[in-house]
Amino acid sequence: MNSVLHLEDIKKSYYLGRQELKVLKGISLEIFRNEYVALMGPSGSGKSTLMNILGCLDSPTGGKYILNGEDVSKMADDDLAEVRNKEIGFVFQQFNLLPRLTAAENVALPLIYKGTPKKLRMELALEMLDRVGLADRSHHKPNELSGGQNQRVAIARALVNNPSIILADEPTGNLDSKTSVEIMNIFDKIQSDGNTVILVTHEEDIANYAHRIIRLRDGVIESDHNKKIAVTS
Repeated sequence: MNSVLHLEDIKKSYYLGRQELKVLKGISLEIFRNEYVALMGPSGSGKSTLMNILGCLDSPTGGKYILNGEDVSKMADDDLAEVRNKEIGFVFQQFNLLPRLTAAENVALPLIYKGTPKKLRMELALEMLDRVGLADRSHHKPNELSGGQNQRVAIARALVNNPSIILADEPTGNLDSKTSVEIMNIFDKIQSDGNTVILVTHEEDIANYAHRIIRLRDGVIESDHNKKIAVTS
């Protein structure tokens, strides 16, 4: 299997004056292409910090992070921004859609930063909206859509750059149970189509959609369980 990300002894500390707060205390982890992984952990476990590092939103204090063959551990902010736009599709709990733009325009946003011509941007945006079952809502703005529909738009936006990883942070946190199931079924299809999905959640029923569950506690990996590997005695 091809590794899409490799973490080697990742550490992260924050400083309050002279006091060091160690959040990640040596995380070593490998995630392969087309895996479906859930990151779990109680408040204070370090999962949000780890998610920020995986998403190139923050840099580790120590250790090495190889993303799709490239060492991003010590990159400058501008280089990290370029990596984020190219390699990572984000899905957030709050959707993070621009209210004045239509669904299609929101989906096309990452392609503007990439320099894709407008005609091709809109073609790709419509293709992604169709992929999440929302092609008939392409001209609607976020306030004209339900929560579940807005999350579908956000997922389409995450897919439009054909990223190496889809990183979803509590993607059903603002949705009711029925809509949550619909959204998780879309993630199932995304993964079965060949994408790598990393899901950050505190909900056991949501984590169980993933094929591998990694649990953090006190800044270290407490357990790493792959449900697709049969256990034999």
